[in-house]
Amino acid sequence: MIVSYTFRVVKQRRDTVLEAKKAKQATVTSVTKKNSALILNTEHGKIKLEPFSDAIIRVVYTLSNEFSNEVGLGIVASENTCKWTYEVTDKNIILKTKQITLVVSKQTSAFAYYDAEGKLLVKEPDKGGKYLIPFDSYKIILDEESEIERIQTPDGIKEVVRDAKKIFSQSLYHTRMELEWSKGEALYGLGQQEEGILNLRGTRQYIHQANMKIAMPIFVSTKGYGILLDTYSPIIFNDNEYGSYIYNEAAKELDYYFIHGKCFDDIVMGYRKITGKAVMLPKWAFGFIQSQERYESQQEIIDTVKKYREEKVPLDCIVLDWKSWEGEKWGQKSFDPIRFPEPEKMIDILHENGVHFMISIWPNMAKESENYKEMVRNNGTFQKSEIYNAFDEKSRALYWKQANDGLFSKGVDAWWCDASEPFSPEWNSPIKPEPDQNYLEYYNTAKIYMDELYTNAYPLMHSKTIFEGQRSVTKEKRVVNLTRSGYTGQQKYGTILWSGDISAKWETLKKQIPAGLNLCVTGLPYWTLDIGAFFVKKGDMWFWDGDYEEGCEDMGYRELYTRWYQLGTFLPIFRSHGTDTRREIWNYGNKGEMFYDVIAKFTELRYRLLPYIY
Repeated sequence: MIVSYTFRVVKQRRDTVLEAKKAKQATVTSVTKKNSALILNTEHGKIKLEPFSDAIIRVVYTLSNEFSNEVGLGIVASENTCKWTYEVTDKNIILKTKQITLVVSKQTSAFAYYDAEGKLLVKEPDKGGKYLIPFDSYKIILDEESEIERIQTPDGIKEVVRDAKKIFSQSLYHTRMELEWSKGEALYGLGQQEEGILNLRGTRQYIHQANMKIAMPIFVSTKGYGILLDTYSPIIFNDNEYGSYIYNEAAKELDYYFIHGKCFDDIVMGYRKITGKAVMLPKWAFGFIQSQERYESQQEIIDTVKKYREEKVPLDCIVLDWKSWEGEKWGQKSFDPIRFPEPEKMIDILHENGVHFMISIWPNMAKESENYKEMVRNNGTFQKSEIYNAFDEKSRALYWKQANDGLFSKGVDAWWCDASEPFSPEWNSPIKPEPDQNYLEYYNTAKIYMDELYTNAYPLMHSKTIFEGQRSVTKEKRVVNLTRSGYTGQQKYGTILWSGDISAKWETLKKQIPAGLNLCVTGLPYWTLDIGAFFVKKGDMWFWDGDYEEGCEDMGYRELYTRWYQLGTFLPIFRSHGTDTRREIWNYGNKGEMFYDVIAKFTELRYRLLPYIY
C-alpha cells in the first residue's frame, strides 16, 4: 500500500491545527490475465504477478502506466510453461501454482504466501507492504572545473571526486517491501558480511560492495522460501524496533522473485533457474592453491613449485599477485621482461610439474600503462577514471583482448580479478567508518561513474568480460576466476569469491564461518578465504590489524595459521594467501614438527576427499 500525506491549515476559533489528508490506498480495481501474467490495476499503481515455475512467482509493482518489461542483468530469460489458476472473491485475488498459493487483499493489495498444504510462509502487513518513493536521479559531470583528488590505496592510486556538476538523468524509485516474519523464523543470505552474524533476524544489514563485503540481494528462510530482488543498486535489510523491511536505493519498479522450497537446496535450485547454472570448475581448482603477497620473479615461482615437489606436499596451483607488470604500470596486463623474461617457459615448467598458474589482474590501470592509453583512445574507461567500463560491450572486448594478448596467450590458466567492486572508499579512512557511512560513501562514489541503477553490478559485468572472452578463444580450458565481489547470476561465469583482506585474529577466524555460509546459501557455490588472513601485523590503517608482529616466527601465529588451514581444508576452494609473512609450509616448521606435520596431514586429507568434492 502506498500512502502519502498532504496537510492543510484548519482555523478553529483562535486555534490552528494540521489536518492529515490521506491519499488513495492501493485498492484493486480490476484483474486481467495477460499472456503468462496476472495484472492487478489498483488505485495507486499496477501489479504484475508472473508464475515463473511451480515454485517461483515474479512480482512487479509500478506507479507508471506500463511495466518496463526489462530483463535484469543477472537474469536468464527462459520460456514460461508453468500452469496456474486464479480466482477473484469478495475480498481477495487468489493465484495458485502446484506449490504456492498467493492471496492478495483487494482492499490494500497486501500479499500472503502459502504452500500447497495451506501453511503460511510469509505475509505483508494487512495495511500493505509495497512502497515506491519517486526521486530524480542526476548524472555527475566531470570536467576541468571538477575537484578531484588522487590518493594512494592498497588497490593502487584512486581518484576521489570532491566536487562536480550534475544534470538530471532519469526518474526512479526508492523501494521498500515490508514483511511480517514468524516467531522463531531464521533468515540467511544477502551475501557475505564481516560482522560474524549467521541468522539475520533482529539485525540491520547494509548490502553493498566493499573489500570485505559481497552484496547479494537474496535471502532464504527456514519457513521454506527465499526472496530474490531483481535490483542492482544497494539495499538495506532491517529487522528491529524500526520495522521489518527491505529497502532499495534505486529502481525503475519494485521487482522480485518469491521462491518456495522445502529445503535450502530447493531454493538455491530456484535461484539458479532464474539466474543461470553454476558452471563446473576444472578438477585442479579444488586442490591446494599456494599464494602470497608476493612472488617477485620467474625463478622464485619455479623454485617454490620444485620445493613443494621435493617436500612431497600436494600442490595444484601457484599464484602471481600484483606487480607482474613493468615498473609502476599498475594494472598493465603483461609481464615485466626483467623479472619474468620467459613467461611461456616458466608456465611450461609449472605444467611439467603438474601445477597450474593463476595471475592477478585489475579493473583499474595506471595512466602510464599502455593498456590505459589504449582504453582511453577507445573511450573504454569511466569518465575521468582509470577504471574500464565493464558495462560497455566494446570496452569489455578490449579489456579481454589486452588480457589475452599479454597473459592468456602465454599459457595463463586462471584469473584473479582483484578489487572487482571496483570502489572501496572505506579504505581511504584511517579509522573504520560507521556501517551507514560506509554504505552511503560507496553508493555516492559508485554513482559518479555508473548509472545509479547498477552501482552493485560491476563485479557481475567484470566476470562476464573474463568468462565470455576466454570462451571466445577456447573451449578446451575451463574458466577459473577468483574475484573479490559478486552479484546476482555470477555463478554462471566460473567465479570463486573470497572474503577479502582480513586480519590475523582468532575472532576473525570465527567470523569467517557465518560469512561463508551466508554467501554460499545465496546460490554462489565457490567461496574461499585467505588461510592465515591477509594482514598479519598492525599497520597505520584500521584494516591492517593483525596480532602477530613476528609473523610465522611467532608460535602463536603458527597455531592460528594451522587452525585456519584446517578450516580451509573443508571449504569449497582451498587456498593460502596473505602479506607480512611467508605462507609456504616449510615456514611453519620442519618435517616431524607439530605445525608442519598437521599442515601436511590436512593437505593430504583434502586430496583424499578431492574425488568426492569434484
